[in-house]
Amino acid sequence: MTDRERAASLLMLHAPGTDPTAMRALVDQGIAGVILMGDNMPGSEAELAALTGALQSDPDAATLIGIDQEGGIVSRIAWDPAPGPYELRDQPAAATRDAFAARAAALEASGVNINFGIVADVTDDPASFIYDRILGTSPQASAEHVAAAVEGERGTVASTVKHFPGHGAAPGDSHVSVPSAPLTLEQWQAGPAVPFEAAIDADVELVMTGHLSYPAVDAAPASLSQEWHRILRDELGFEGVLVTDDMLMLQHNGLPEYADPGENAIRAVAAGTDLLLYVLPSDPSEFGISVDGLAASIAGAVADGRIPPERLEEAAIRVMELRRELVSGTGE
Repeated sequence: MTDRERAASLLMLHAPGTDPTAMRALVDQGIAGVILMGDNMPGSEAELAALTGALQSDPDAATLIGIDQEGGIVSRIAWDPAPGPYELRDQPAAATRDAFAARAAALEASGVNINFGIVADVTDDPASFIYDRILGTSPQASAEHVAAAVEGERGTVASTVKHFPGHGAAPGDSHVSVPSAPLTLEQWQAGPAVPFEAAIDADVELVMTGHLSYPAVDAAPASLSQEWHRILRDELGFEGVLVTDDMLMLQHNGLPEYADPGENAIRAVAAGTDLLLYVLPSDPSEFGISVDGLAASIAGAVADGRIPPERLEEAAIRVMELRRELVSGTGE
């Protein structure tokens, strides 16, 4: 693969609508896969399975098809049979395992192979925007339910935990700002880190980094932070795929340092990201985004020495390994 092809293979994009044509056109440009949002949802499981089936063509490497199916207030499919996090966190962890097993089965039947659906954030503040989506209001309770959710999905869809290093400690909404958490590294290790450690111990396949900052560790958002990626790899021992939250959120927050989508992509890959997520409108050029433009920015940064070639290769290999594993299922 050329550096441009490697760079394109790190992208996971969205195209609106229930006609697979636009999504297939993105896949044919060499991206890793697509993320499905509410505007992609037809009326039935069978119709969604037909849509997702149209996006698969390589017998050796599955197109990644991801979705935010947390249950409860963040649900894309209407036929999810399981309760949401708000109900599950007051039940035994076994109930969470069973719920996410049922949720994963519904996703698999719909042709989805990655669920961005396990919230590992922790807060006991009902005013927090993330409160209704968490699986526990204490680190230990969250850890038990998060691990159970990963166990429930295992072998059916690839699991993702989010939003590393923990949104509950960072007041504000990362869709419109870069929230800041007032914790030291030691305080983080004793609190927000615990559910992510439990997920990693349960062999979660993906961790999603958030556009949020812990200034005592790094002023940069975790999604662009080399230090937070190092902590995930070297201290927590995560060996799977690191995926960003929607990269357009950085542009939407209005801060000038995040106005350039190419620069944001370069910083994310240089920091240690493997998979870049973009929830695009019908006309991506509205935000200065195209597959060619993003791939050229990343490949250009390799040529300029901002991204080591081995960093790009490492990310491309890690994503491709996941795609190959998903061809025959995620079971062990």
